[in-house]
Amino acid sequence: MALITWSDTYSVQVSQFDDQHKKLIEMLNDLHDSMKVGKGKEALGKILKSLIQYTAMHFSSEERLMKQHNYPDYEQHKKEHNQLVMKVQDVQKKYLEGSTILSQEVMNFLKEWLRNHIQGEDKKYGIFFNSIGVK
Repeated sequence: MALITWSDTYSVQVSQFDDQHKKLIEMLNDLHDSMKVGKGKEALGKILKSLIQYTAMHFSSEERLMKQHNYPDYEQHKKEHNQLVMKVQDVQKKYLEGSTILSQEVMNFLKEWLRNHIQGEDKKYGIFFNSIGVK
């Protein structure tokens, strides 16, 4: 069973970011599924690393377009991105050191952060970008 299922409620009405959000959800679901079936530390580590790398690329894409179009809430949005990156890098470091496991609690945090971020902050930039013709 998927941790998150894509629906139009997640759409920010900017196709490149909707596509990236779908991929992030898919990757988070893959990590969750792998964790649930007890895949080895190495396999989970690789999936977590891929998710982190893709998230960084996605954040960079959003931030680049925001700067290009002088998005008024750019600084706040970037701050949220930076906070998540630091949190997830900390989880990854602890996981690789063996001092933490990928628990349901970690998965729920990632799910809620992604859901709240897309439906909150990202929806705001969607409205802004749509108003200037970016779809």
